[in-house]
Amino acid sequence: MTRTTATRTRQDVARLALGAMLVFAGTSHLTFARREFRAQVPPWVPMDTDDVVLLSGAAEIALGAALAGLPRERRRIGGLAAAFFTAIFPGNVSQYRNRVDGFGLDTDTKRAARLAGQPLLVAWALYAGGLIPRR
Repeated sequence: MTRTTATRTRQDVARLALGAMLVFAGTSHLTFARREFRAQVPPWVPMDTDDVVLLSGAAEIALGAALAGLPRERRRIGGLAAAFFTAIFPGNVSQYRNRVDGFGLDTDTKRAARLAGQPLLVAWALYAGGLIPRR
């Protein structure tokens, strides 16, 4: 297997795994984790909290399904997923600053660790989409 083929295979695995994670997370927004996600919507968002959770869940399902099902669009969808992860970052900051518990993030240390993990999600989306240049 050439370096390019190996890289592409790893990116495909990353793309499919991220797609599955997004579909799962989006589904949880709409079902069993809806209350937890409502607690994470910043108070300054000028929309109904439940609407934000439902819309973001639908966006995650759409992004995940597109990542998995539209490999020819991987660059575009990977970029959109990275933008989505960037767009929701202020919610994570708000959760930290306002000390809102949710998803087991019940200490400042745990909430800070989540903040540190958000750039990894952005990088994962960029890599899965083939947007990070090969070495």
